[in-house]
Amino acid sequence: MDKDLLSVREIQEMDIEPITDYWLQSEPAFLEGMGVDLKKMPTADQWKEMLTEQMNQSYPEKKSYCTIWLVDDKAIGHSNVNKIIFGQEAFMHLHIWKNEYRQKGIGTEMVKRSLSYFFNNLNLEKIYCEPYALNPAPNKTLEKLGFKFVKTYTTIPGWLNFEQPVNLWEFSYEKYRSLLKY
Repeated sequence: MDKDLLSVREIQEMDIEPITDYWLQSEPAFLEGMGVDLKKMPTADQWKEMLTEQMNQSYPEKKSYCTIWLVDDKAIGHSNVNKIIFGQEAFMHLHIWKNEYRQKGIGTEMVKRSLSYFFNNLNLEKIYCEPYALNPAPNKTLEKLGFKFVKTYTTIPGWLNFEQPVNLWEFSYEKYRSLLKY
């Protein structure tokens, strides 16, 4: 994939429907493969309310913050952070909406580009990620980017998940600064 076709931006109102569609129209087996508890899935109206609230909050107030991933100016996925402690840390999630864009190396480049939004706008010192240990794609992406593997443990990593084994990964602001040099 030509890196010149890839870009990242903050979430906008026009992104609410595609994000909602991703969650509500994805195959149940795909969602469960990411560790999603389907019984906890919000309605379309609840997604709209949550995403709209996120967009309208100042950076220090945000409970969640989302970037949109684009290929040739077409939205194909998103990354968000939650469990934000402004000026300290947040937990990152990564999602490519359509299968044709998965496993092509796009996620690695998009995460790299999203990191600048998360570190700079939220003044973070560290970003953590807790992907489902049985979902190889995000784990490979994080390792490739130089995230530090911390441990594997069992938890309910987010409000939308079932209890599961997760791999905890960590990425510091210093590591991010060194990534910019390449």
